[in-house]
Amino acid sequence: MYLRKRNSRQASPAQSQGVANESSEAGNDGGYNAGIAVFSYIVGGIIVWSLIGWGLDNLWGTRWIVLLGALLGAAGGFYLSHMHGLTRQSSSSGESNADSGPSTDGDSNAK
Repeated sequence: MYLRKRNSRQASPAQSQGVANESSEAGNDGGYNAGIAVFSYIVGGIIVWSLIGWGLDNLWGTRWIVLLGALLGAAGGFYLSHMHGLTRQSSSSGESNADSGPSTDGDSNAK
């Protein structure tokens, strides 16, 4: 097996500042985009699962499955947005609680 060293290149201060500016600009509208994504997941879930419930209501002659489908769609949309990390809370400094690192209270689930 042949191992080779990777050349690490240091970024100049101007380059690193440019990257910082780009990330701060992208972070300014991140909340808006996340909000639109959460809204789309929830409303899309309600619409899709309501239509499925409506179809089953017509097929089986019931009237309550459409409501169950709407509730299932809303819960599924929120679950998807939560799994994609769109519903996390951020601290006042702009970083999320998950980005701050592990807790220091000594209660760790790591094995």
